[in-house]
Amino acid sequence: MKIIAIGRNYAAHAKELNNPVPGVPVIFLKPDTAALRENKPFYIPEFSSDIHYELEVVLKICREGKHIAEKFAGNYFEEVGLGIDFTARDIQTLHKEKGLPWELAKAFDHSAAVGTFVPKAQLSDLHKLPFELQINGETRQKGNTQDMIFSFEYLISFISQYFTLKKGDLIFTGTPEGVGQVHEGDKLEAWMDGQQLLNFEIK
Repeated sequence: MKIIAIGRNYAAHAKELNNPVPGVPVIFLKPDTAALRENKPFYIPEFSSDIHYELEVVLKICREGKHIAEKFAGNYFEEVGLGIDFTARDIQTLHKEKGLPWELAKAFDHSAAVGTFVPKAQLSDLHKLPFELQINGETRQKGNTQDMIFSFEYLISFISQYFTLKKGDLIFTGTPEGVGQVHEGDKLEAWMDGQQLLNFEIK
């Protein structure tokens, strides 16, 4: 299982981090050891003093595919969920300034919290899908998939030109604006289309 993540897929988020809006998807990978499941707590790593949350809609790939046409991409996922792309922002900023890769900031252990997945047939509209993150009962991020720069189908097609997609792979599809730092004791809860899919603590 691999985790494929998309950066800067919401224009407002790109702007809040002073990044240009991309013309093609920005791709990075996380190893399987990055996955944090079953609402287990996230422990702030000692190597960073500025861990940020980034709420994202996550697609679970259901069949193997390579060079997938966009018009057939919907056949390659049956379940959708929510995840948190935890980012060591201090490390990422330093590496960006030096033109270095992001892996230490993005791919560390448990940096990809994954919640419950639901069948896409149970969702109202994949292309107008509302989702929200609350921290300690306060709304921090609200997004809607209609604001994505690149659609689910386009992302699957684009990614599959470079990487073979396999059953169980996860695609983190980008975060809306409103990212920020997490602190010990924070409680994170996230909803998609009115269903709570994430509920865990920061330690």
